[in-house]
Amino acid sequence: MDTVFIELDGVEKVFDVRRRTGFLKRERRQVRAVDSLSFTVPRGEMVGYIGPNGAGKSTTIKMLTGILTPSGGRLRVAGIDPSRERTRLARRIGVVFGQRTTLWWDLPLIDSYKLMHRMYRIPDARYRENLDRCVELLELADLLEVPVRQLSLGQRMRGDIAAALLHDPEVLYLDEPTIGLDVISKAKVREFLRELNTERGTTVLLTTHDLQDIEQLCSRVMVIDHGRLMYDGPLAGLHEVGESERTLVVDLERELPPIDVAPARVVKVEGPRQWLAFPAHESAAALVARVAAEYPLVDLSVREPDIEAVIAKMYAGASGEAQRVVP
Repeated sequence: MDTVFIELDGVEKVFDVRRRTGFLKRERRQVRAVDSLSFTVPRGEMVGYIGPNGAGKSTTIKMLTGILTPSGGRLRVAGIDPSRERTRLARRIGVVFGQRTTLWWDLPLIDSYKLMHRMYRIPDARYRENLDRCVELLELADLLEVPVRQLSLGQRMRGDIAAALLHDPEVLYLDEPTIGLDVISKAKVREFLRELNTERGTTVLLTTHDLQDIEQLCSRVMVIDHGRLMYDGPLAGLHEVGESERTLVVDLERELPPIDVAPARVVKVEGPRQWLAFPAHESAAALVARVAAEYPLVDLSVREPDIEAVIAKMYAGASGEAQRVVP
């Protein structure tokens, strides 16, 4: 667990962008997608890598896989330079892009797996063992003969995750793996990833906008914005730095004065329904227990803070300077 598996030192990625400024004129400018990014990930760690749209998350993943070449800095995965030895590295990594698929669209799911069996030259016994395990844990048995184009988003996502793991990768990059999934599908994917990390020690780098993915899977979170590392530490520290708040939506039996339960504060009242904001690092269970004990409760729900709002606060407060919180 102490072995550094992923290492970035001052990594940059700059794109040349051209846009039309007149009938025959074009303007060229540079866009810095990743700016002096440095961090390490030990072998076997699960790390959440989050930030608003356009922050540089997907660009980082593409550099880690060798799809993109850094404009500057040093990058190594398992001691390998991804852009120079992409084929060699491919046998050691698995990648899942939430809005793209590595499966063959018109083929049954099992045929995609058979093709990957040959592409990665996976030993027959190991391929069968990995396939059986993924089919069981991701509940794919009834889907193997179904063409990929006929699968729902949740089914296809589970199929993509299985495909990424058939060759026993040492690290798994997940780019929005639960985007658009229903609650049941999300739960299945999260449980599978948790077991994968625990049983096989697979290193996981997870990018997502869903904080519940991070809360349930990762002990460490990194925040990137404008291509720079804003925060690296535990999730609780992120909430504190970003001063984020969760919302407790309470439905009472009848209309009552604003609920008075510390540390929450009422931010909105509509008839018998009240919205209470409370610090995201505080326990929701204790707050719910007090409300249920002191007020005539019909129903309630907890809404997570919007990650983009949290990061926007951090960015404004930190003026672009990275912060480090030691767990």
